[in-house]
Amino acid sequence: MTTPPEEFDPPAGQTMTLEPGLRRILAPNPSPMTFRGTNTYLLGTRGLAVIDPGPADDSHLAAILDAVGPGQRITHIVVTHAHVDHSPLTRPLAERTGAPVLAFGGAEAGRSAVMARLAEQGLAGGGEGIDAAFRPDRTLRDGEEIAGDGWTLEVVHTPGHLGNHIALAWGDACFTADHVMGWASSLVSPPDGDLTDFMASCRRLRARDWRVFHPGHGAPVTDPAARLDWLIAHREGREAQILETLSRAPADARDLAARIYTDTPPALLPAAARNVFAHLVDLHQRGRVRALPDLAVGARFEVVQGV
Repeated sequence: MTTPPEEFDPPAGQTMTLEPGLRRILAPNPSPMTFRGTNTYLLGTRGLAVIDPGPADDSHLAAILDAVGPGQRITHIVVTHAHVDHSPLTRPLAERTGAPVLAFGGAEAGRSAVMARLAEQGLAGGGEGIDAAFRPDRTLRDGEEIAGDGWTLEVVHTPGHLGNHIALAWGDACFTADHVMGWASSLVSPPDGDLTDFMASCRRLRARDWRVFHPGHGAPVTDPAARLDWLIAHREGREAQILETLSRAPADARDLAARIYTDTPPALLPAAARNVFAHLVDLHQRGRVRALPDLAVGARFEVVQGV
């Protein structure tokens, strides 16, 4: 399906050719949330698209600029979503190259109605690092094509991990950013992430025939269909665990996470609770659970009987 996680450890800052016309540079920002670091992609042979410049890091900016060879120039900067490990370097790179920044929109673009309501009630992000200042020079639409010098990208809006998240189809390859990765499942954390949208985006990608996924973190995914099937089944399995646990007694997201994520280090349990809350919001919207008293991050939930 993909390279085992322990075998993916390329040196940061070095340009690696993945296939003709496509190179990757790993940013020096490893963490439990970013794995070895953010993958920045350079697409093309003369006029280049940079996909996800990455975090604000001078050495990574230098590595990207050093990868531009004689007769080449950066003509497009495309951002998949506005997290701090993907988008902050766009402005310095644009200033150095004159290339426009393209994205689905700012950090709140594409946010679902239920998540907008939760945000209005004061629910803040769970520490995933929103780049709130990010603004593209040009806003992309779902289905739009970005044409460059010998390459074309199709914009596929894939909300779920973040409302403004996009994948980029390049023929039968796809840059899936943080929606589909081989080393871990994607974090879905309200109000920025929406599990209902995430599952719909998975099924939308699954409906197409892909050769390879190039993710935002980790190695290429060489069996995209199998990975998407795993992601969908993984989320459906988590949903079943939540419903089974709630069938014993009402509980909130934090209690559910502690009972379900028994092998998770304590430091990662808050992120696990956010994932559980994402499931609870999805189940609430589908009428499978009821929030006590109202839908909120600290609410207790119970199963709706007979559904």
